[in-house]
Amino acid sequence: MMVFLKLITVLLPWPLKRWVLIHFFKYEIHPSARIGLSWIYPKKLIMDLNSSIGHFNVAVHLDLISIGNQSTIARSNWITGFPTNTNSKHFSHQNERKSSLIIGQHSSITKKHHIDCTNVIQIGNFVTIAGYSSQLLTHSINIELNIQDSHPITIGDYCFVGTASTILGGAILPPYCVLGASSLLNKAFTIPYRLYGGNPAREIKELSKDYKYFTREVGFVF
Repeated sequence: MMVFLKLITVLLPWPLKRWVLIHFFKYEIHPSARIGLSWIYPKKLIMDLNSSIGHFNVAVHLDLISIGNQSTIARSNWITGFPTNTNSKHFSHQNERKSSLIIGQHSSITKKHHIDCTNVIQIGNFVTIAGYSSQLLTHSINIELNIQDSHPITIGDYCFVGTASTILGGAILPPYCVLGASSLLNKAFTIPYRLYGGNPAREIKELSKDYKYFTREVGFVF
């Protein structure tokens, strides 16, 4: 019955869809927010002022998706997780784990990315996950202990993540940084205003604090 309700809801015009999502699924959706033709069913959904999710996205098995003011998830993204409070033996050693995608204000996830939120992915304000085919992967197999393991990912304010990049659990991209295209970010960096890139990523050069991308007041780049 619930699967049928979800399917029907996906196909409804937005005003009716929003009403169903708020009253039956108890989601928090601002009147100016919008979801396109997408399968978006976390346990909890929060969409702030003028936030949006485009067409052909899938988001399942998450505890929480929170999208801040003016932020967008464009289209054809695959967003998955592994919810807490299940009877599964997977991740049973991580009692504090949360399967969440939290996006700040004026940020954008573009197209055809794979985002694994087995653990928390925190995306700051004025961030762009650019291009296509990037992977944010919070979980893997711990071969030493032979268990499924997970670690959070943090992307700081005003960051730019280049196309076809891979970011692994435990990685941190500091605020005001660029991750070059096709890079592998597999560790926690701390120094802002830097270009990081390569496989694995390393610090390449310092970036000027005067770059207009780092000082903009509107997230959308014309």
